[in-house]
Amino acid sequence: MDKAQPDLLSGQRSVILGLLLTLAAAAWAGLIWHSHTTTEMTMTHAVGHARHFIADWLVMMVAMMLPTAVPMILTFHKVQAANRQPRDAFASAWVFVAAYLLMWAFAGLAAYVGMQAGEAAAARLALPPTTAAQIGGAIIVVAGIYQLTPLKDACLSKCREPLDFIVTSWRGGATSALEMGLLHGAYCLGCCWLLVVILFPLGIMNVGAMAAVTLVIFAEKTLPWPRLAPYAAASVLVLYGALVITSPQLLPTFQQDGGASEPAEMQMKMPERNGASAMR
Repeated sequence: MDKAQPDLLSGQRSVILGLLLTLAAAAWAGLIWHSHTTTEMTMTHAVGHARHFIADWLVMMVAMMLPTAVPMILTFHKVQAANRQPRDAFASAWVFVAAYLLMWAFAGLAAYVGMQAGEAAAARLALPPTTAAQIGGAIIVVAGIYQLTPLKDACLSKCREPLDFIVTSWRGGATSALEMGLLHGAYCLGCCWLLVVILFPLGIMNVGAMAAVTLVIFAEKTLPWPRLAPYAAASVLVLYGALVITSPQLLPTFQQDGGASEPAEMQMKMPERNGASAMR
């Protein structure tokens, strides 16, 4: 029995890792396919359809955030196995994953509300494309500055040391996995939320931007030099954001004629109008 238990735990660890990577790969495949089947680089097609937005948002979080949380999830499983039955530890690990993603789903709701408010304000003010792009540049600059704040550093420290987080945040009882998954999601959100927000001006369906943000977050959590990735990202974001403010056309979503956030319904109608014009 003593020998069988380590074998069982090793097998569970391999299954957990394999499933996490499979889920992330499937999510990336879905995002890449979606980016090739839409001409709109923002998620405005989901405005008015909160469920669609949250579904797309969760796919993004599985693709981007789940790989960066793998060390934490595997460490949680290991500690759980040492304190509970191995089979309970396997189930608890997936409760932890679900709670972690649930916290990011809550963040998606906030993002949806913010996007609605931003688009309503832009429509009311009739912002020209150049001004809208400059606002996007300012958001990128703010994201860069946030990289240097004490709050970012405090949240990142909780994400960089899985064992330290689990030991200091341990919860007993049947709901421990749920509570700790939510707590880790909150720390991860505090660490990365502005890196995710910059995807709105860069283009939610911009797979290159998503991949770059994922690599930055992964580097922040795993590189042995704790300040290297955050400070490097801060420099790049502030510089690029400043360049966008001075030269709005550098923003990928900038459209001189239609603006940076033209509703998808209008995008869909454009071919019809063009066709009608051609017939006339």
